[in-house]
Amino acid sequence: MKDILTYIITAIVEHPKDITVSETEENGTLSYSVSVAKEDMGKVIGKEGKVIRAVRNIMKIPAIKQGKRIEISLQEV
Repeated sequence: MKDILTYIITAIVEHPKDITVSETEENGTLSYSVSVAKEDMGKVIGKEGKVIRAVRNIMKIPAIKQGKRIEISLQEV
């Protein structure tokens, strides 16, 4: 699932080399921390958070199939 998330975020940003995605799993919950360049933060969040909300909803699908919960947080480089 980390590959899917990286692919989606790479398609959104202008500086794909600055993306880092870290993954941790604890008690059946997958936690992803996504770091993007400062200039790309607004694009990833979107107007009123619509883009990141859509990414989270898309990522719920494979997580539900695996019987896990998912959390995605954004961080600035």
